[in-house]
Amino acid sequence: MARIVKGGSFVIDSITWDRVTTPEDWTEEQAMIAETTEQFIEGEVTPHDEKLEKLDYGLTVELLRKAGELGLLGIDVPEAYGGLGLDKVSSTIVSEKLAKGSSFALSVGAHVGIGTLPIVFFGTPEQKRTFLPDLANGTKIAAYCLTEPSSGSDALGAKTTAKLSEDGSHYVLNGTKQFITNAGFADVFVVYAKIDGSRFSAFIVERTMEGVSIGPEEKKMGIKGSSTCPLILENVRVPVGHLLGEPGKGHLIAFNILNIGRFKLGAGCIGGAKEAIALSAAYANEREQFGKPISSFPLIGQKLADMNIATYVLESMVYRTAGLIDAVLADIDHDGELAGMQAAKGIAEYALECSIIKVFGTEALDFAADEGVQIHGGYGFIQEYKIERIYRDSRINRIFEGTNEINRLLIPGTLLKKAMKGELPLMEHAQSVQERMLEPAGRDEADEPFGQEKRLLATAKQLFLLIGGQAVQTYGLALEEEQEVLALLADVMIRIYAMESAIVRAEKIAAKSGEARAELAAAMATVYVHEAFADVERAAKQAVAAMASGDLLALQLSVLRKWTRHTPPDAIRLKRKIAEKVIAAERYVVG
Repeated sequence: MARIVKGGSFVIDSITWDRVTTPEDWTEEQAMIAETTEQFIEGEVTPHDEKLEKLDYGLTVELLRKAGELGLLGIDVPEAYGGLGLDKVSSTIVSEKLAKGSSFALSVGAHVGIGTLPIVFFGTPEQKRTFLPDLANGTKIAAYCLTEPSSGSDALGAKTTAKLSEDGSHYVLNGTKQFITNAGFADVFVVYAKIDGSRFSAFIVERTMEGVSIGPEEKKMGIKGSSTCPLILENVRVPVGHLLGEPGKGHLIAFNILNIGRFKLGAGCIGGAKEAIALSAAYANEREQFGKPISSFPLIGQKLADMNIATYVLESMVYRTAGLIDAVLADIDHDGELAGMQAAKGIAEYALECSIIKVFGTEALDFAADEGVQIHGGYGFIQEYKIERIYRDSRINRIFEGTNEINRLLIPGTLLKKAMKGELPLMEHAQSVQERMLEPAGRDEADEPFGQEKRLLATAKQLFLLIGGQAVQTYGLALEEEQEVLALLADVMIRIYAMESAIVRAEKIAAKSGEARAELAAAMATVYVHEAFADVERAAKQAVAAMASGDLLALQLSVLRKWTRHTPPDAIRLKRKIAEKVIAAERYVVG
């Protein structure tokens, strides 16, 4: 059995290229899954794009069923219940490739992810037999109902109630859920309510149950082709057999499902960013100003290079994490009754990595969409050009699945909880770093590939341990109230995971395909690491300034100056090389 990488351990340990999963590892079967998904989107969804964008329930449901017939809705559903039961890398590929379907991709994502997975992971054998086959083939569509008018980020503040009937045969649910994706046409709803007003629990509610009604469609900024309505529950009698999990344990379901939802959202952002690059590069080659294509102007090229770099880094992070999840799920008895619970627990091991991917992915897509609009100029503001829709559609992602602010608090918070449980020797490493503050700084390993980049990565980890350890010492249990400091810690952790993912992927490409094939990946990793390190340095300075003063502050700033000295690469030259490749290919490129 392969050694399992502990979630969050990337801040104290290093990993080698042979222990990470990248898109270069796709099997023939996974490549076929990618091709099947792409062909479905191009052949069945894109031709109906305009109609879908006008919110055509019938067409959306018809296409969802076609996706089900192809197996695209059953990737994460066990074979025993009508699905394919494939690995998380395959699931990630489907999420990425669906993104080109715009709002339709969201309809699919809500169904296969947060809509279906609660039953996959937490359903009883009877619940799985009853619901999963129809959800896997698209005969029935699922929706997830957590948010309420008065509770969004504070999910446990829900006011929807569930009262057990006197004869113990059913629960009576009352309340309203808001912003429910797929609500307009969904058949099965995973609904959270408080039993007797206090025990937060999950229920499987069917559309046909008396007292279930759907409110009007929300008029949204973007994702206009997806259904978003309130779900209204008025004395809905839900059989006790539809209670999902244990009474009062709904938070375990909600938070575990959000982990995988965040991960899948990040995977979808890869596809969105790649489309933004392709549209922008093609437009830049077509659009002429001052007698030549605007793609020939260095500042346009720089934008395309930056978009490509951000997408490369995100892609590296997402598939690395998919590989980690697959490894932790490998030894589960997938035919056993506890398989779902064990899978949820395995995925929870990487809860903070899922939050990192959600934050980085949604912000990378926003960046790519924004730069895409800028490259299109005035035409980017016109609905005829799809980049305008990508820009509008991308904005919701920073709110979905827990806002990025909430996730930034969760990232260091989850790490500290793992340390307090003895799962990671975090404070021991932090103490060691503090004891070595006055030692001479290490030198660049100029002759080693990525020598300086690896030193910067190691230094970023030291800086995190330094400021993280000081934050615990300074604030103690009150640290959770210091949201600005927590957000700085989160940003450093995000950059560390991103920097390392970019480096090890480039190393893997070089090791397996040769340095020539890895030249572009190496350039992107180099540029990203140096730019990300500047962000780490800035965050560390802000953090120490918030926590120290006088001589201690002077000492720590002196240490930061010593640790952060480095020679920057010629980023302008490297970005021009990257831009040349993107412009020539008119798409996202890695090699």
